[in-house]
Amino acid sequence: MEGYSPKVLQKAVRQGSKSASFAEASEDLQELAQVQISARHVETLVERVGQEWAEKRDADVAAFREDELKRDYPQAPKVSAVMLDGGRAQTRADEKPPGVHEPGWKETKVGCCLTLDSPTASQDPQPEPPKQFLDPSRVVELVRQVKARGGKITGDKESESKNKPQKAKAKRSKRRRKKRVKPLVRTVIATMADSEKFGWQVAAEVHRRGLDQAGRKACVCDGGRSNWSIFEMHLAGSGFIPILDFLHLLVYLYAAAHAAMGKGVAQTFKSWQLYERWLRMAWSGKAKELLTELIEAAERLGPPPNDAGDQDPRKILAEAVTYVTNNQERMDYPRYRMLGLPISSAPVESVIKQLNRRVKGSEKFWLKNGLETILQVRSAYLSQDGRADRNWERPRPYRRAAGHGPLPKKKVA
Repeated sequence: MEGYSPKVLQKAVRQGSKSASFAEASEDLQELAQVQISARHVETLVERVGQEWAEKRDADVAAFREDELKRDYPQAPKVSAVMLDGGRAQTRADEKPPGVHEPGWKETKVGCCLTLDSPTASQDPQPEPPKQFLDPSRVVELVRQVKARGGKITGDKESESKNKPQKAKAKRSKRRRKKRVKPLVRTVIATMADSEKFGWQVAAEVHRRGLDQAGRKACVCDGGRSNWSIFEMHLAGSGFIPILDFLHLLVYLYAAAHAAMGKGVAQTFKSWQLYERWLRMAWSGKAKELLTELIEAAERLGPPPNDAGDQDPRKILAEAVTYVTNNQERMDYPRYRMLGLPISSAPVESVIKQLNRRVKGSEKFWLKNGLETILQVRSAYLSQDGRADRNWERPRPYRRAAGHGPLPKKKVA
């Protein structure tokens, strides 16, 4: 099979899906495992194995749609969560001469399925927002991180840097607060397929793991329409509670507050006061009151013209109004905290960061099928249920050695 022992093949495929590039994976294999495989051959091996694992995934989806997919876990989890989001990668045209033709950024669709350990409470266990959401320097960093992940949220760059209000940094307590929601087992789905196919992949994974049988269950996403379409079609009927990711909402409120108060050092403190007021309203579940104030602020500035730029305060406020209007039924955060459910999609954001490290870059241009295969391998290794090991245990089809001749190799020390 490809001229390598199973262990060497596994090392090559794992490293090829994890390193920043196939060339780096080749160097790592030489340095760490004393195995010499060219970058091109590593790429071929990853694509072959990734294609096999994608075929297994598609077979599971087909079985699920025929009501024939078996559940892997007979005992239902107590708490579960499904989190959906998207990353970014550049593709290029297939069947073209050597070089990059018709490049373009495409969305990678990512799902994070979790079992959790969390208590319930008769009252809101955290009525006050976390300190990081009330610290100007940390909020600016959170805003920057969300935007860097590809969010469309806009705002005044000057207000986010030079003009942010200064606060003395509070000393962090040496005792870390015990997390009320503790992740147990994470599995990952990633694909370049359209939303409809991705939705069925998510549904099959939820069924396989029995997440739909949990006593308490949530779907946490940002405001993307496609995410909530998947929720409505595949998760709502099983009793999943829809929750708007609080961090994305925070960023909209921060941008809207700066847009409402205007530019300038003199207005910065007023902008922060307004942001904090709106943040506390959102945290306490006062979605209707928050929406009313956003609408009033937008009306004071007037509607944005059709040619308004992303930095136009009128457009920023209008987008915040639309965002809260579309998601206000998913903003009952005190109730979610009492149920012991997560209100942040941080786990899927972390997964996307790890996927992007491998596939996203200004000099990385993927063929669509090649990108799909590496997503399958990387997501399997990011899953915590032993999925990659089980995939390797399955019989593989016969494959000739990669390349035109025998692959050079050295024995593993």
